[in-house]
Amino acid sequence: MKKLASFIFSLFVVSLFALPSISLAFTGLSASSTGVDMVENNVILSDNNPILIATNLINSVMVFLGILAVVIILMGGFKWMTAMGSEDKIKKAQQLMTAGIIGLVIILAAWGIAKFVVTRLASTI
Repeated sequence: MKKLASFIFSLFVVSLFALPSISLAFTGLSASSTGVDMVENNVILSDNNPILIATNLINSVMVFLGILAVVIILMGGFKWMTAMGSEDKIKKAQQLMTAGIIGLVIILAAWGIAKFVVTRLASTI
C-alpha cells in the first residue's frame, strides 16, 4: 500500500510540472501568450481572453483527474484478477473500482457544471 501511495504521489508531482505544457499542447498556444511576458525589463500583458485561459486550466485539471480515476479503476481490476479467489481481496478490489467509478462520475459532473458556468459567463460579457 505504501508503494501505491508513493507511486500516486510521484505521478501527481510529475503531472504538476507537465500539466501546463500538456494544456498548451491541446490549445496550440505558446507559453508567452498565456499570461505575462517580460521583454527588456518591461511587463507585457497577454491579450488572450481570461475566459479562454480559465477554460484551458479547468480542462487541464479535469484531464488529470480523469486519468487518475481511470488508473484507480485499473488498479482495482488488477487487484481483482490477482486475488486468486480470496473473498477479502475481491471485496477490497470491488471497493476500489467502485470508488474510481464514483470519482469519474463526480469529475464528469464537475466538468459539465464548470463548462455551463463558463459558457454562461462568456455569453453575458
